[in-house]
Amino acid sequence: MTSQSPSPSETLDLILAHLLPLLLAAASTSVKALISRWRLVHSKLLLLQSSLSEASLARNSLSNPLFLDLVSSLHSTLQTLHSLSSRCLDPSLPTGRLLLQSDLDIATSSLTLHLQDLSLLLKSGLLSHKQDSPHAIVLPFPGPTSSKADIVLFIRDAFARLQIGNLDIKLKALDSLLELLQSDPAKLSPVVTAEGDVPVLLRLLDLSTHSHLIDRAAAVVSLLSTSSASSCHAVFNEGGLGPLLRLIESGSVTVRHRAAAAVEAITIDPARAWAVSAYGGITVLINACRSGSGSPSSLQSLVVSSLKNVASLEDVRIAIFEEGGIPVLVKLLASDNIDVQKSSTLCLWSLASAGGDEMCVAIIHESGLPRLLQLLYSSSDRELLENTLRAIHALSVIPSAAKSLSSSPLFFSRLAEFISRGGISNFSCQQIAASLVADLSPSDDIKKSMAPCMSPLVKMLEISKPVVMQETASRALVSLLDVKSNRKELVRDEKSMTRLVKMLDPCNDQVSKRPVVSVVLALTSIGGNGARKRLMETGANQFLQQLAESEVAGAKKALQRLSGSRLKNLFLLGWS
Repeated sequence: MTSQSPSPSETLDLILAHLLPLLLAAASTSVKALISRWRLVHSKLLLLQSSLSEASLARNSLSNPLFLDLVSSLHSTLQTLHSLSSRCLDPSLPTGRLLLQSDLDIATSSLTLHLQDLSLLLKSGLLSHKQDSPHAIVLPFPGPTSSKADIVLFIRDAFARLQIGNLDIKLKALDSLLELLQSDPAKLSPVVTAEGDVPVLLRLLDLSTHSHLIDRAAAVVSLLSTSSASSCHAVFNEGGLGPLLRLIESGSVTVRHRAAAAVEAITIDPARAWAVSAYGGITVLINACRSGSGSPSSLQSLVVSSLKNVASLEDVRIAIFEEGGIPVLVKLLASDNIDVQKSSTLCLWSLASAGGDEMCVAIIHESGLPRLLQLLYSSSDRELLENTLRAIHALSVIPSAAKSLSSSPLFFSRLAEFISRGGISNFSCQQIAASLVADLSPSDDIKKSMAPCMSPLVKMLEISKPVVMQETASRALVSLLDVKSNRKELVRDEKSMTRLVKMLDPCNDQVSKRPVVSVVLALTSIGGNGARKRLMETGANQFLQQLAESEVAGAKKALQRLSGSRLKNLFLLGWS
C-alpha cells in the first residue's frame, strides 16, 4: 500500500508542532559548526513561527491556493534545513565545509523568499477572504456595483499572484489587471497604483523576463501612465522611465508601442522630462525615429512627440544636436503621418528658437527650410501650419534664410493669406505672419503685392490681447508703408483711416498708443501730404496733441508733421 500524502492542514500542523520547534532548538543550541549562519536562520525561523501562526488563524487560509502552495514549499525547505542541521552537529564537518556552507546559504535564501511571500499574503488581507473555490485562479472580477473594498481586494490579490504565483498565474493576474483598468481607466488607475505594488510591475519589464509577461506588463504600465496624472506620476516615481526606454530600444513592435505611449505621457510634465536625458533616452528616441528602423508611423508619432516634450530643456537640445537628431527630424517632415509632422515641426522650432545659430545653421544645412516651406504651401491643418510658421520664423534670423525668404513672392503670398483670411488662420498664425513681414526685407514689388494686408493689419492693432499683437501689426504696417503706393492705398481706405484715428483717442484704453503713433509716422513720411490732410480732417491732431502732452513716444513728431502740413496749406491758400 502506498501512503497518502498529508493534507495541507496536516502539513501546516506538522510544521508548527514539529519541524519549527525542532529547528529552533537545533539552530540555537545543537549545531556545532557554521554557528553565525545558524543564528541568522534562527532569527528567520522565529519570524516564520510568528507569521505562520497568524496565518493559520485566518479563517480562510486553507482555502487560498497561494497559501497552500506556500505551505508545501515551506515544508520542503524546512526539511532541507533539518537535514543540514544534522550535518552541523560534528564541528569537524566530515562532509566538507564549503559544500555545506553553500547548501545552507541556498536553503536560507529559500526561507527568506518564503517569508516575503507569507508577509505579502498577510498584508494583503487575502487570507481572511473566502475563495469561491480552492482552485480559483483569481478572485471574481468586480462588477459595476462592486464596492471599493472588493476592488481593492481584487487588486491586492492580483499583485500577490504576480509575486508568488508561477508563470500561468502571473499571466492571468496581469490579464485581470488589464481587464479591470480597461473598464474605467481614469477612475481605476489611481486605485491600482495606490493599492497595488508598482515596482513589481516594473520588474516584469526587465528584458530577461518571459516575453509574455513583458508584453502584458507593458500594457498595464502603459495604461497606468496614460490614464491619469496621479498614476503616471506613480510610475515615474518608482523608476519606470528607464525600463520603458529599454523596451523602446529592444522590445517587440507591440511592446515598443506601449512603452512609447507611456514615455510620451511621462514626458508631458516638464518636471519629469529631464529624466529622459539622465537615462540616456535621447539616443533611444532618435534611433526609434530613424527611417529604415522598421518603426511604424504610429510608433514614430509617439516617440517624436516625446522628443518634442523634452526639447524645451537646454541639456536635451544639446543632446539631440550631438546625437544626430536634426537630420532625423528634418526627414520626418515628409512623413505621411500628420502627428509626426506636427511634433517634428515643434521640435525643430524649439531647437531653432532656443538652441542658437549653430542649430539653426544645422537645420538649414539639412534642407530643413525648403521642407518647412513645402508644408506651409501644402497643408491645411491649423496646428501644423502654426508649428511650421514658428519654425520658419526661428530660422529667419540666419542671413541666408532671411535672404531666401525675402526674395520669395510665393512665401509672402502665403503670409498674406494668413494675415487676411481668417478662415484658414488664427491669431497666432496672424501674429507670426505679421512678424515675418516686419522682420524680413522683401522688395518693393513684393510689398506692393501685400497691400491688401494693410486693412487686416490695422484691425490687428485693435486686438488688446496678447499685447504683442499690436506691436507686431504696427511693425508690419510700417514696413509695408515704406512704399509710396501703399501709403496712398491706405489713405484711400476710409474705414482703416477712421480706425487709426479712433485708436489715437486717449480715452480708448484698449489700444496701446505707441504702435498706432508709429503707423501714423510712417503714413506721414516724405510725400505723405494726402495722408496728413486726411488725418487732419478726421481730428487726429487733437488726439496727437494730448498724446504729446502725455509724452507718448513719437506723438510730438507726428503732431509736428501734421502742423507743418497745415501751415503749408494755409500759406498756399494765402498766396493764391
